[in-house]
Amino acid sequence: MTVLVAYRDDGPLAPVIGRTLGRRLASVPASLLTLAGAVLLAAAFAGTGGQVTPWLGVATVGHVLLAGVAAGHALAGQFDWLVPPLLRAAEYGTLLTLVVMADPAAVPACFALFGVLAFHHYDTVYRLRHQGLAPPQWIRYAGGGWELRLLVAYALLLAGGLAVGMVVAAIALGGIYITESVASWRRFSQAQRPAQYEEEEDEAE
Repeated sequence: MTVLVAYRDDGPLAPVIGRTLGRRLASVPASLLTLAGAVLLAAAFAGTGGQVTPWLGVATVGHVLLAGVAAGHALAGQFDWLVPPLLRAAEYGTLLTLVVMADPAAVPACFALFGVLAFHHYDTVYRLRHQGLAPPQWIRYAGGGWELRLLVAYALLLAGGLAVGMVVAAIALGGIYITESVASWRRFSQAQRPAQYEEEEDEAE
């Protein structure tokens, strides 16, 4: 897995879309596909006037499909470094807008979820930088990935449970991400200690 692929934070659905449809759009840059999905979402929200309409669902699914197709690309293009920030902007912007539409009082819960997701994304960056490893696949799948988080959020919006869902997601994902991260960094720290002791002994001799 390359660094940019790890930064995407794909769940179980995006890779399937990438494998299924990626070959048909292999000539289209991943950055352009992801940008098109983000623009589709922005246009849908701008055209709703703050109302929940079926077009929001269409745009959400469209974004997942377009950005999901990009999951089948190697992310080696000139502008493919834009893919992760575009995914983050689309996800965070969509979640916040949906919460404001559904229940403005639930905005603090939304920001709590943002804090949890930001922790996970920064943890991914620093693990790759210092440990040379990305978080395990089961962590990405347990978090749903950006694609399932968006689809579930829209489904909860329609069901009237988005506010509660934000709280549950923040607590559950926070517990999963933090627990696994602490365990990973602890293992890494313990693995580094013997090497440090050996270097100190060599210097003493």
